[in-house]
Amino acid sequence: MKYQLPKNESTILPNLLGLTSAKDIALAEFEGFLKAEILLSENLSKRTKFSVSYIRKIHTLSLGHLYSFAGEFRNVNLSKGGFPFAAAKFLPETMKEFDKEILSTLPHSYKNKENLINDIAVVHAELLVIHPFREGNGRTARVLANLMSRKQGYGYLRFELLEKKFDTYVLAVQKSVGKDYTLMIELVESIFAK
Repeated sequence: MKYQLPKNESTILPNLLGLTSAKDIALAEFEGFLKAEILLSENLSKRTKFSVSYIRKIHTLSLGHLYSFAGEFRNVNLSKGGFPFAAAKFLPETMKEFDKEILSTLPHSYKNKENLINDIAVVHAELLVIHPFREGNGRTARVLANLMSRKQGYGYLRFELLEKKFDTYVLAVQKSVGKDYTLMIELVESIFAK
């Protein structure tokens, strides 16, 4: 399901490549996220610090070839299935708070896999609730989750397993608005690299 858009917006976003087909745009976005994840994985180290700047970098590397707004916070309000994401006018403060309260508290290394899974779930859920970008939020959140796992020596998360549990995944995101991450932690644990 796509976003509920402001009434004056098209479902095809203006793009730098002049693409007019949803299929062509989807392919260009897919290729961008794939290249960005490979590049960021190759440059990942124990010193990598996940922050709002890093999240913006993921988005810019992924979609900068396609959209002029890549890496910039959205300036339109979005909702999906009746669920409103963070208000656009408050995104700079919301992301600053996310950085201070969650991202800056992430350790460089974890004593156990359970704590890592917990932090991936919290970061993933919060980023999806905020939805800071005009497009590519879920994919940016998945790339970040994978990089958090890879930094600790684990593999990529198997997000494809959530396709059959998509309603549960959406519910987990919605529950996190009230800081209840239990369901998201269970889902992340179920797709975590063995």
